[in-house]
Amino acid sequence: MGRISIIIPTFNEASRIEEMIHLLRKKGGEEIIMEIIVADGGSTDDTVTLSQQGNARVILTAGRNRSAQLNAAAAAARGDLLFFVHADSIPPDGYLEDILRYDEKGYHAGCFRLQFDWNQWFLRANAWFTRFNFNAVRFGDQGLYLRRDLFYSIGGYEERLTLMEDQEIISRIRRKTRFKVIPRYIGTSARKYQVNGVYKTQGIF
Repeated sequence: MGRISIIIPTFNEASRIEEMIHLLRKKGGEEIIMEIIVADGGSTDDTVTLSQQGNARVILTAGRNRSAQLNAAAAAARGDLLFFVHADSIPPDGYLEDILRYDEKGYHAGCFRLQFDWNQWFLRANAWFTRFNFNAVRFGDQGLYLRRDLFYSIGGYEERLTLMEDQEIISRIRRKTRFKVIPRYIGTSARKYQVNGVYKTQGIF
């Protein structure tokens, strides 16, 4: 039986959620996955229906607050390990085996390095720095795994935050356990940078 609950926060991700669920299973291995949970923040498109058709559990929250979505899904999760991943981030082949291996080595939390799908110099530089293990270069697009009991012990995500909630929770995780940046790449979409502009988006963050 699987050990890992995969949690995806969504808001109007109908264009990609089916493929995302399929790739998570294909790249991770069904025997390792306990469940895939879609934590939806009130989508007005077909995200929920398509997620259910893909045999994902769907947790509905009252509003669009990613921290609250992730906390609600974690509360419902059954796996020993939680893996939070954005709907536009695709982990590498065998990613769950990587997570289990480093967890067994005593790294009870961690993420992957980052690689954008747009060959723009500023984003390449940002991605290059994600190989280093310090919080200033931690992004939610890198995914985050940790043990479920560790997640509860630190109080989960800070729901008062609307940005950088992933960076904030990692600072609390580090006080409890060693944190591992797995030396493989999770690919993520640069769509926000392309729509809003690279420097404007980075400035907002």
